[in-house]
Amino acid sequence: MIVNTAVAAPQPQDRSKGRRRVKRLVIVLVVLLGLLVGADFAAAAFAEHTVSQKAREQLGLSDDPAVTIHGFPFTTQALSGNYSHISVSADGVPVQQLRDVSLDADLHDVSAPLSDLTAGNVRDIEVGRLAGRITLKDSDIARVAPLTNIDDLRIEPSSEEYVRRGEDGATTEGTNGSGDDGPGAQNDGQGSGQGDDSTAGVRLSGKADIAGERIEIFAFAMIELDGTTVRITPHRIQFGNDQETTVVPEAVQQRLLPSFEADINAGEMPFTVTPTGISVASGSLTLHGEAEDVTFAGTSSALGG
Repeated sequence: MIVNTAVAAPQPQDRSKGRRRVKRLVIVLVVLLGLLVGADFAAAAFAEHTVSQKAREQLGLSDDPAVTIHGFPFTTQALSGNYSHISVSADGVPVQQLRDVSLDADLHDVSAPLSDLTAGNVRDIEVGRLAGRITLKDSDIARVAPLTNIDDLRIEPSSEEYVRRGEDGATTEGTNGSGDDGPGAQNDGQGSGQGDDSTAGVRLSGKADIAGERIEIFAFAMIELDGTTVRITPHRIQFGNDQETTVVPEAVQQRLLPSFEADINAGEMPFTVTPTGISVASGSLTLHGEAEDVTFAGTSSALGG
């Protein structure tokens, strides 16, 4: 007796139904994933908005700062109450005579229970480490006396060697030995106080009326942090333009140097730590600093008080 054990091959109709089931399952999973991702972004946006509003109140800002909670997914961070990195930034902040200060802060190892965030209670948020930066634009620094006597004030980085000694004392590194830190140079900031250095070289330029003539002036100065004060100390003056300069007699130098000597008080600036470093870029000065183990309620004092 012969028994036929062959299994009947799936019919085309059965295979078609199987493919449709798999396709529907994939579509459902994609939709669910999209909803979860959308919900995660929505929750993050709500938390960012809450922190932004409270930061505006806490730091006395006129507008809500930009807040970004880094890391994905947000939900797992929110449920644990621990965030690895939150960044906050604001532009156009008025500080004493300045009107266009930019503030940036990176908050690391942040502890914020979800219940506090949803309730808008952010005063007790704990910050393990906070790195802050203040950027002062040259157009705003021009508001500080006696720099108010210089029209169209501009700032560029310069090496300390060139500030103190000019072309004859300039090193070949970054200056190719031809005075590239001088007028018209676009120094990349090397040797100008990047990072945590408390001093930096800077070139200030502008126009002033001298002996009845409108003359372009270049002042080479050192900037130094003295506590929370940025001190600008000029060392040399040149006349001219981007193509040609004139050696200024010593007597004239001594008379003009005070026009570029200024102190900028950063003590009352919100949203920065006590500055420990300063750097120069084209058109701006930036102060850097850090603080550890602070609360959100204490940032107005720990960050710049």
